[in-house]
Order: sequence, then C-alpha cells, then structure tokens
Amino acid sequence: MSGQDTGGAHGEPADAGPDFTAEQVARGRELRRQVLPLSLASSAVALALMLVLGLTSGGARLVAAFGESWAVRVAGAAVTLVVLGEAAGLPFAARGRVVRRRYGLVTQGWGGWAVDRARGLAVSLPLALGVLFAVYALAGATRWWWAWAALGAAALTVLLSFLAPLVLEPLFNRFTPMAPGALRTDLLALAARDGVAVKDVLVADASRRTTALNAYVSGLGGTRRIVVYDTLLETADPREVELVVAHELGHVVHRDVARGTALGALGAAAGVCVLAAVVSWAPLLHAAGVRHFADPRSGWLLAAAAAVGGTLGGPLTAALSRRVERRADRHALDTTADPATFVAMQRRLTVANVADPAPPRLAHALLGSHPTAAERIAAARAWAAAHPPAQ
Repeated sequence: MSGQDTGGAHGEPADAGPDFTAEQVARGRELRRQVLPLSLASSAVALALMLVLGLTSGGARLVAAFGESWAVRVAGAAVTLVVLGEAAGLPFAARGRVVRRRYGLVTQGWGGWAVDRARGLAVSLPLALGVLFAVYALAGATRWWWAWAALGAAALTVLLSFLAPLVLEPLFNRFTPMAPGALRTDLLALAARDGVAVKDVLVADASRRTTALNAYVSGLGGTRRIVVYDTLLETADPREVELVVAHELGHVVHRDVARGTALGALGAAAGVCVLAAVVSWAPLLHAAGVRHFADPRSGWLLAAAAAVGGTLGGPLTAALSRRVERRADRHALDTTADPATFVAMQRRLTVANVADPAPPRLAHALLGSHPTAAERIAAARAWAAAHPPAQ
C-alpha cells in the first residue's frame, strides 16, 4: 500500500493540494530527483551489458573461457550472467542507499547490506543454474524444447509464488507472531469478514533495514498470513494499521495473488515461446558467435532477448498494477467505511516514506506501480461524497 505514483500534465509535477506542506512536497520531490536517475541508469547499464555481450561474440567467448565441456559452459553462462549483472548494478544500488540514508530511510549498516546482497546472490545463482541446465538440456534433446521449457517456466512461476513466503522471505526478515491483543483480534476479524483464511498475523523486523512503513498479505491457501512492518506498528494508530491491512486483504478478495500467479505463469510460458523464436534466428546467432541455440555459449543472447522483452513490457505491467491497487483501495474504503482515516494513512505513508505526492506524469506512466498519494486521497474523498453518513 505504500507505493506511490505520479500525476500532472505535460510531464510536470501536479499540485499535491492542501494535504501536504510545501516542505513535505519538496522533500519527496528532491529524493525522487536523486534516486530516479540512479534507478534508470542502473537499468540502462544492465540492458547495455546484456546487449553488448549478447549481440556480439563477447558473451560466447566469456562462456567458452570456463572450459570445453557442455556442463561447464552452462554453469559459466549462469555464473557470468548473475555475477556480472550484480556487479553492474552494485554502484547504483550503493549510491541509492547513501541518498536514502541522508533522508533517514536506511537504518542498516553496510555490513548488513552486504549480507543481504550476498543472500540475493545465493538465491538467484542456483535458480539461474537450474533454469539454464534445463533449457540447454532440452534444446540439445528435442526440437520441441521450447514447448517443454514453456511448461517448465509456468510451473516454476507457480512454485515460487507458493514457496516465497516459506523459503525466500525468511532469508531477508525475521517474523514473529503479533502479540495477542485488540489489534491482532481486529485484523483477524477483518480477514474473517472478507472470508479470507489467514494462518497467522506476523510482525516483520523491517526496522533493522529501513524506516519505511508497509504491510502485506502473502502466501497461498494454508500458507497465507498477514505481515505488518514493525515500523508501521510503532508509528501508526491501530485504525490506520487496519486500513493498510484492509487494502492488502482486498488483493486476496479479488484474487490478485492467484490471478497474478496465473497470469505470470501464462506470461512466462508465452515469453519462452517468443524467446525461442528470437534466439533461433540465424542472424542473431551469427552475431552472437554461435551456430545454434543449443550451444550454451548462446546464454548471453538468451539473456539479452529476455532483457529487451522485460523492458518493453514494463509500462504495461505498471499500468496493470495501478489498476489493481485502485481496486484494493476501494475495497479498503468499502470494508472500513472510514475515508478520513484512509486519508490520514496516505499522508502518514507518504511523509514517512519520503515519497512525492504527485510526481510527473511520464514517470508515472512508465514506472509507477501505485496511484499517487494525491490520487488516492482524492478517491477517498470521492468515496465519502458518494457515501454520506446516515442521519
């Protein structure tokens, strides 16, 4: 619920209205002006790396340097893709961390940050190894490799969605059950009112890393749980916490997680089919310095094609996300019938997260995953006008 979006015509920032002081708006906009170029530069450098090594023989030579055997070259492709990709983004991530620390958003030391980056590598490297070994084994065994790979990509998407709360999330945060009390009871009552089965209400130790506020609902079926940042519990009123959780429960009620997983699986399968056509195109294989895709030296070509597809699909993904978030906001308002607290919570989230209440429209269209704070507040007031209190 804490994400922000943009507004304003002709790429200019919109008026944030009377809900934020000039100092709060200026602070959020200044942080955006500092971190957005870093994010864009990181993405551009990563894409350029993929294209330079994927569309020339450089990537093939890099993989070949690991050895001559098929297995060693597959492993070499996976290792170089993950490690060089991490190295390319590391300076921008470190600089962004320095900037956010100046704004009081970072509480973690450099050692803890380095450990988290290492944990990320420990997750991504085995995944990359497994995926590439499977893809190249199939490519060498059958001309229908792309169909089997598409099925595998869909299955992996579903599996990761189920395992993330059980295996991946605990790698980066510690979760403890929320202490029995009025708030826990109210949150469980919210879930019960929505017909959502929740295994537990957990508190994440986000404060060891950040001062940002958030909550979410994760897991599927028997693994579903409500997770609240300890930073949110320490700063927000209980009713505000309920509003955030009501928004997150809205995603479950509208089956956003299940639909997202299903769409992600279909998208992954379709993406594999498109990638198969691209990486089998003779001119691209020639540019990459390989004769056929089944040669593991084509790993960087595969990554380059995937990176281009991801970049082109980014704005569509952001637009779909904003639509889903607006629907979850409406659910929170319908469930709590408390637009005043909704507005107060949006103010708190925006100020605590040092977000721009109304960034430029172009940035919003390309990157914004949530409506702007100004839009969300306006939607809450429109809801209030359409639902006057009973006399």
